[in-house]
Amino acid sequence: MNLQSVLHFFTICFQFVPILGDKFDVRWHDTKPPTSGKAYNFTRLKTVIPVNKKEKIMEHRNVYALIAMFVFCTFGKNQGKSDLPKDRTKSESKNLTFTGKESSASFYSVLDHRKVNLLFGGVENVVFKSTDGGQTWQDISQGLPENLQKDGFFADDSGLYLRAGNGLYHRKLNSIFWEKEIFPDRSSIAPGKRGVVAYNYDGQFLQRINGTSVWSPVYTNFQGKEVRTVFESEGGAVFIGNDNGLFKSTNSRKTWKQVHKGGWVMKLVESNGVLMATSQNGILRSTDDGENWDLVISEGGVGIAIEVIHGGFAAITFNTTSLTRRVRASYDGGKNWQPIDAGLPAQDSIASIASIIQVGDYFFCGHPTGIFRSSDQGKTWKLLLPSIENKVFNLSVSGNVIYAIRRDGGC
Repeated sequence: MNLQSVLHFFTICFQFVPILGDKFDVRWHDTKPPTSGKAYNFTRLKTVIPVNKKEKIMEHRNVYALIAMFVFCTFGKNQGKSDLPKDRTKSESKNLTFTGKESSASFYSVLDHRKVNLLFGGVENVVFKSTDGGQTWQDISQGLPENLQKDGFFADDSGLYLRAGNGLYHRKLNSIFWEKEIFPDRSSIAPGKRGVVAYNYDGQFLQRINGTSVWSPVYTNFQGKEVRTVFESEGGAVFIGNDNGLFKSTNSRKTWKQVHKGGWVMKLVESNGVLMATSQNGILRSTDDGENWDLVISEGGVGIAIEVIHGGFAAITFNTTSLTRRVRASYDGGKNWQPIDAGLPAQDSIASIASIIQVGDYFFCGHPTGIFRSSDQGKTWKLLLPSIENKVFNLSVSGNVIYAIRRDGGC
């Protein structure tokens, strides 16, 4: 397509804009109510919606801008990349391997991903995705704001959830876009059997029921503060970990009892009737639905991470003797643990190992050097994705999809 063809196409498009503008509207749902006074839940991005002329929200000039962007991108693709801004992150990205499947389906596919960020704004090199066992990684950061929350992400069967600013961002497994919801003023999120749970340090909880866009108060009878985590067991019990220990409710959240004392409890997982948790003193284990807990890993420091793997668990703890984080695996329900980090590079004092997961037959580790993979249960490790700007990747998995979120110091 040459410049003359582009201009001709542009002229034709403008002839249809007034007609389309009278019949359709593109709305970005905001928190403000419509002028008509009708009640709506303003959470998701809607596309083409028939409206009355008097109710139009987007003026013709907005449609002009969209057309102009489309024409510009089309023209840029066929004119080559010589006129585009120089890539400011070549040194960081030269070792990264990106597949073209996702980017080719995107609106900005005609431009290099990083050049799109330079031209249209947005973050880059923050969230990556792999669907082939870590062989290749796609930067899926486009569309996210810069202020991602420290404890604000998790992956489940529906994809990846990220917390940023006043928004909750959701990227479905097979989607190429982020969906944004206006998010209540809570600092952290956690998965729940009925829907996503939002909570803050002061002990206030909200839940959005699956299939709805309404956030409603939950766990209102919990009187504790300094909340660190929320977890629902397979047996239906709800656990809340805070700076003073772990609390449990089994009667529809009406009453709560403390089932562990002795410092904070941060994260819980469950497999085959065994509950595991990270704590201020190491890794905790319970075999009676959380009624009683035993300390199974204690090296003088805290428990960093705990994950379910095939046939057992993997854990990261801090060793106060070596002043390093150690990675271990258990294949007998958390009774005994073997180190699986001998093949990983030594850690420095600034950034530390952040996460350990298993996908298929591979272990993956978020290390200060980058993302490592092991095919022999941790005996040897291979670097797949180097770290960027001294950040450490936190890993989360949904099925065979691996998500890597770049964060400070691995925390």
